[in-house]
Amino acid sequence: MNTNKKITAMEDMKVKFSILWVFVMFNMLSADILSFMYPGSLKEIMTGYAGGIQITPEFLLVAAILLEIPIAMIFLSRVLKYRANRWANIIAGVVTIAYVIGGGATYLHYIFFATIEVVCMLLIVWYAWTWRNPEGQS
Repeated sequence: MNTNKKITAMEDMKVKFSILWVFVMFNMLSADILSFMYPGSLKEIMTGYAGGIQITPEFLLVAAILLEIPIAMIFLSRVLKYRANRWANIIAGVVTIAYVIGGGATYLHYIFFATIEVVCMLLIVWYAWTWRNPEGQS
């Protein structure tokens, strides 16, 4: 494989990861927006509790950190070199899958979006796991 093809293959995979993370983010945001529209949802949140969990500054910080992972991966997938990119996508995918499943609601729309998100993140993990290093790339 010549050098141009190796570089093109590397960049194609980076673009693929970035686009998949954008897709995940839009689905996460859509699920959250529709959840706010669910009858009684905003009223419950305004009490300081949601789904039996107290909403504290610490809780919101943890939620922000977990939501930042897919946001950061949109950028990091484009700029990280092969090895760091591969492992970042695997780890971010697994952590975000756990977050989506563990923090999910039982609303039908949420289950629909969560299913799409998990399938997409499994695809990210699979692509990263099976991604082979073009010679000369680090």
